[in-house]
Amino acid sequence: MRPFRILAATLAVFFGLQMTPAMAQVEAAGSGDPVYQIQNPPAYAMMGDLLIARPLLIVATVIGAGLFVIASPFAAAGGNLGATGKALVVDPGKAAFVRCLGCTTSGYGKHD
Repeated sequence: MRPFRILAATLAVFFGLQMTPAMAQVEAAGSGDPVYQIQNPPAYAMMGDLLIARPLLIVATVIGAGLFVIASPFAAAGGNLGATGKALVVDPGKAAFVRCLGCTTSGYGKHD
């Protein structure tokens, strides 16, 4: 394939997957049970999560860890070392590794 076609296909998939949260809200509103949609996500949500969201969240966790090492002396001086670590490392890591595939909340069947 030519680079333009690859770029066009990538953008089509990316923007198509951007609609999945809106579609999930419509489905949850129609079923009357939003917990059912969270615990049993559709296949397209799982594929988008596996191919796009998880790699980006893992990269965000690694970059956040590096930024945390750089920012930790300043955060410690300001007294918010725990909040900085949570925002830069724990939150992206929790979303990448604890959240079920295709789910919108982190945790094992619990709501944060």
